[in-house]
Amino acid sequence: MQQWHGLQWDFTPLSTSCNFMDLTITITPSGHLSTTLYEKAQNLYLYIPPHSAHPSGMLSGLVHGNILRIHRLCSSPEDIKRKSSEFFTRLTHRGYTTKQLTPLFTSARQRALLYNPTPPPKTLYTKTTNSSSISHSTQKTPNPLPSTNYGILS
Repeated sequence: MQQWHGLQWDFTPLSTSCNFMDLTITITPSGHLSTTLYEKAQNLYLYIPPHSAHPSGMLSGLVHGNILRIHRLCSSPEDIKRKSSEFFTRLTHRGYTTKQLTPLFTSARQRALLYNPTPPPKTLYTKTTNSSSISHSTQKTPNPLPSTNYGILS
């Protein structure tokens, strides 16, 4: 079944992780899903250089959009910090200065936290044994995002 009507099928062994578009989805040992950004090894990260004739707001949009994307797609605070730091470094390699990028990264992080707030408290439903009613309890989930800066902004 390798070929079917001109389509080539590639099969991979069973795994706890898969790449789908720009996302890596992993099943943790505890059975939960974990997500992070997937980036191809061949990606050259050729962001628009600072000497380009693009409008001045282009850099702000690039930083805000990518930081929001990182916050939405990465499920762990460590991944958010690492991917944000890598993005910062890649922009400096393209010629942007730390002085240009630091305020943009700070405001982008603040906006990302507004657009992607802490999830609401989990509600656990349990059925009582002596009646047919369902009771629930609410547990407050800890804030999954650190309140400190990225470490690259100091």
